[in-house]
This record gives sequence, C-alpha cells and structure tokens, in this order.
Amino acid sequence: MRKIIVLTFLSLDGVMQAPGGPEEDTSGGFKYGGWTVPYMDEFSSKVMEEQMSRPFDLLLGKKTYEIFAAYWPHHEESWPGINSVKKYVVSDEAIGLPWENSVLIQHDVVEEIKKLKRENGKEVHVYGSGNLVQTLLKHDLVDELWLKIFPITLGTGKRLFAEGTIPAAFTLSKSETSPKGVIFANYQRAGSVETGSF
Repeated sequence: MRKIIVLTFLSLDGVMQAPGGPEEDTSGGFKYGGWTVPYMDEFSSKVMEEQMSRPFDLLLGKKTYEIFAAYWPHHEESWPGINSVKKYVVSDEAIGLPWENSVLIQHDVVEEIKKLKRENGKEVHVYGSGNLVQTLLKHDLVDELWLKIFPITLGTGKRLFAEGTIPAAFTLSKSETSPKGVIFANYQRAGSVETGSF
C-alpha cells in the first residue's frame, strides 16, 4: 500500500496559491505570487531538502506539471533524482508529457489513484496541484499532510481546504519552527472526527 502525501506551502488563512513566484499562478487576479520567498532561510532549506530526498513518485495536476516540467529538467542539481522519478499527471484533457517518466491519468481519476495507492512502491508526493488536492481530500485519499505554514495572511487565493473536504481527523507526527516563524507540521490521517462537550 502506497501513501499519498500532500506537501504544501500555506498562509495562516489557508492560501496555497503561487508560493514560488509572481507569475506562477495569477488566476483569479492573484497578485501575491512569491509570498514564501522572504521567509526562506537555511533552516527551511534544510527541512525541504530532507523531504525532497526521500524515495518517492510524483502525482501532479496539469498546471503544476507544466511548471515543474519547464524548470526541473534543467536544474536537477538542486533536486537530485527528480528527473528519474515516475510522474503521474492528472488532466481532464490530453496533454504533452515532455518530462521523462511521465504518465497521464485522464479518465476515472479517483479509481486510478485508488489503484495507485494499492500498489507496492514508493510514497507518492503531491506538490501544488490545488484542484487535484481538492479531489484527493474529497475522496479521503490523503494519508499525510506535510504543511509549511507561513506567518502571513493573504485574504484571497486558492485554499488547501476548500468546499468538498470531508471531515477527517489527523495526528501531528512531527513539527518544527524556523527562525523566521515558518511552522513545518506533518500530520497523519487518524480516523474520523470525534466530538464532545465541556
């Protein structure tokens, strides 16, 4: 059984859109692209490096795949092995797959991802891919959330937990905080929501 792990940058008000640069995703008139950059430091880079160096395959939405495929084949020195990992790309239309080891998931997406999870193999990491993450959360296909929570509110933008997220409990498995106030928090899926009263 393979784990699906969502790794995402998150503002305090839950926005995950365009963390890496001004032109990354301006849809909806989003104007704060690159909001993570002022908070990156040596501590944060080390945590990211640890997460990126584990054995994994990638599961990406179309937009994130296109961003990654345009950049990483030419910058593998910054992410050793990224070009050789398997990339599963979810798109509702046929698209070119210029990046080596890429496979398109176009039909029966939920069932195909369930099949992927049932296989033996590496962890499956999801970066960005906001629409895909909504599908994964809606169908309870996320095993872990590795969040990088930044001390900033953005007010608008695509959110990690949008409509369709099912009620679910998680357990904190690891947390640490950078000198600039970025909280790195890993959560594991932990059953259903329990309620009570005081």
